[in-house]
Amino acid sequence: MIRHISSYNTLKIGALCSLLLTGTAWADAPSDYANHCASCHGETRLGGVGPALIPETLKRMRGPRVALVIAEGRTATQMPAFSHELDALQIEELAGWLKSPLETNPEWGETEIMASRTLDEDYNPVDAPVWGSDPMNITLVVETGDHHVSVLDGNTFEVLDRFETPFAVHGGPKFSPDGRFVFIMSRDGWVQKYDIWALQQVGRIRAGVNSRNIAMSGDGKWVAVANYLPNSLTLLSTGDLSVAKVIDVKGKKGNPSRVSAVYQAPPRESFVLALKDVPEIWEVFYGDNPPQSGLGHDFRIEGQFKNPDPFPVRKITTPDYLDDFFFDQSYEYVMGASRDGNGGQVIDLVIGQKVADLDLPGMPHLGSGITWRHGDTTVMATPHLTDGTVSVIDMATWETVKRIKTEGPGFFMRSHENSPYVWADVFFGPNKDAMHVIDKQSLEIVKTLRPAPGKTVAHVEFTKDGRHALVSIWEDDGAVIVYDAQTLEEVRRLPMRKPSGKYNVWNKITFSEGTSH
Repeated sequence: MIRHISSYNTLKIGALCSLLLTGTAWADAPSDYANHCASCHGETRLGGVGPALIPETLKRMRGPRVALVIAEGRTATQMPAFSHELDALQIEELAGWLKSPLETNPEWGETEIMASRTLDEDYNPVDAPVWGSDPMNITLVVETGDHHVSVLDGNTFEVLDRFETPFAVHGGPKFSPDGRFVFIMSRDGWVQKYDIWALQQVGRIRAGVNSRNIAMSGDGKWVAVANYLPNSLTLLSTGDLSVAKVIDVKGKKGNPSRVSAVYQAPPRESFVLALKDVPEIWEVFYGDNPPQSGLGHDFRIEGQFKNPDPFPVRKITTPDYLDDFFFDQSYEYVMGASRDGNGGQVIDLVIGQKVADLDLPGMPHLGSGITWRHGDTTVMATPHLTDGTVSVIDMATWETVKRIKTEGPGFFMRSHENSPYVWADVFFGPNKDAMHVIDKQSLEIVKTLRPAPGKTVAHVEFTKDGRHALVSIWEDDGAVIVYDAQTLEEVRRLPMRKPSGKYNVWNKITFSEGTSH
């Protein structure tokens, strides 16, 4: 049988033969990088036109190995092939060098962040949408296959616009409270502001070097960016993308930490941070009257406590590292997943103490948890990343109501207040083509959909009224499938380039039941 050999593999074989014959190697990775890569990816490997080429970003890249990308390029991007400029040994050495840590942690403070900001000169704000659709029923589809977002009319499913995003979008986009603007973040820390009414980009700014997610303040004034590198939280003004503050993240004992995630807690007028490297959670206040207890640097003016810091930080010690969160409806309680993936904790934000343990084995993905009314109580359900189970928790007692057996570990869950069903994918393992539909009251799987046998089927979003459910075929030649949310029948397929996530304006800004917040 004759097997296909790529041009890179042919090049590699030839170079290896040459090495064996001569006994010498001529690769000089830093020089090759400077000559061929620095113009796009930056002299310090921190990114430019192209993404950062450092271990923190490369280890997260899916698809071909780094060496193969260097040799053959990457389709649907500006990354060219270098197999004609570099031989296979040079490519292998360069790929290995790119995976090595930087000699020093990069400086990326307010000066560097502001220097990266660009505001589009041709952006033309409008007084009303330039399209005639319901502005509250717009759904954005993130297409990671070629780094674009499609703007869908939630009634007709017409594509109103398709715009380019920064490389490797990560985390859900965040909408302004009026639904007009959306903010999108990439793993390289780029934050993009887009005007949905005008169908135009407003600008971009790089808030970090390696970032996890963003959160929108309840008043719509601030966007918080959680960073792995450097260890910081960046606060941006939503109006002009200027830096309001960069907070260095160090625990109570002075130990630096990466920020695993940042979430908004609107009733508390705060952001809540999950920290990767210290057993603490942080609450960063942005309102006019932050609580005074626990801030540690209050002082009294004219008989009242005042705080000179516009974003005071409260640090809460936890019994264990908490990488991911879920909030109750009042935002008083935080449900956090333990580092070892074998359980969880409930932290009361008012008193700053753990009040309960959670029986959640199998590494729960609390960031995708959802809630709904079940009988006379409210329950929370979460998929598990290492176990074929959906756990259902009573939000009043913190007890496990049921573990629903699925066909494999899942990643996303979704429902809607007007739907009797919960949709849960089977993202990992051989049954990745399955989508379970679960009855909210019986907690039984009533149907398993397989719209694309053998392909990854994941992530569900509903239209504003809950009549339709949108499901992704998570492949480069994928699609968004529109289902009737009551009959579970397929209505339409929209071809898309690896549609990883879908986000409805109304559901997100109103914190619709069944939405991950």
